[in-house]
Amino acid sequence: MAVGFKIVKRTRKVGADIVERFSRLPVANVSDAMSRMTAGGASLRPLHAGGGMAGVALTVKTRPGDNLMLHKAMAMAEPGDVIVVDAGGDLTNALIGEMMLTRIIESKIAGLVINGAVRDSAFIRSNKFPVFAAGVTHRGPYKNGPGEINVPVAFDGMVVEPGDLIIGDDDGLLCVPFDDVDEVLKGATAKLAAEQKQIANIKAGTHDASWVDKALRELKCEGLD
Repeated sequence: MAVGFKIVKRTRKVGADIVERFSRLPVANVSDAMSRMTAGGASLRPLHAGGGMAGVALTVKTRPGDNLMLHKAMAMAEPGDVIVVDAGGDLTNALIGEMMLTRIIESKIAGLVINGAVRDSAFIRSNKFPVFAAGVTHRGPYKNGPGEINVPVAFDGMVVEPGDLIIGDDDGLLCVPFDDVDEVLKGATAKLAAEQKQIANIKAGTHDASWVDKALRELKCEGLD
């Protein structure tokens, strides 16, 4: 295979049942269950009308400003996939707009992540189809390649392997590695339950914040009453 210009077969992916269960969880709870060590980068923001995203990663690595391999990934994608595109964070040319997005929406793909730019932002804002991108520009793409499909990509230290779980909401993006989904699901579910209990206590006026003074004493803070 040519380095930098190849299509690789995806050999594994998280199951639809796992995706559905993660779709009920806030990204922040999942992040906490991963020791807060992973994030997709603050620049990749949701541009759609609202709502979360959960699906299976189909990865694309492309030359900045070029969407040839994105077109191929669209043809390869299965329902429930999230197309995850590493375009180097370049905002010079948009890789996708209304026409391509309309095709994606009709194909039942679960979402789109582009570490790069998009256009037709009004169309994106008017739809609930999940689109996360680094920016917007009216300048269109080139279609010359090179690029790669189903290879590891990375955003601000967050590595995404083909078949991993990708989730997103208003707080941003997160990848849960294929081998870790069961452990992370258990931890995130427990975290959500604990937070719901804490919120109920706050509303009932029974929240215990004594841990704050305890921590300050242990840290030998001066002036503590």
